[in-house]
Amino acid sequence: MVMPMLSEKREEQLQKMPLIETRVTKSQDNTFVIHKTIITDIKPVKYWEKVIAEEATE
Repeated sequence: MVMPMLSEKREEQLQKMPLIETRVTKSQDNTFVIHKTIITDIKPVKYWEKVIAEEATE
């Protein structure tokens, strides 16, 4: 199976998207299924400083 090459623009878009991890396990006593989702989103500090400044002015 041949994988298509991604354009530079598409690669940049994918790098900006959050990383989503999911894990499914059973509890130690086997009575529950634990579904854990971790979303990792990386933003520059200046972005958050601007968000906080805008909230403070509202």
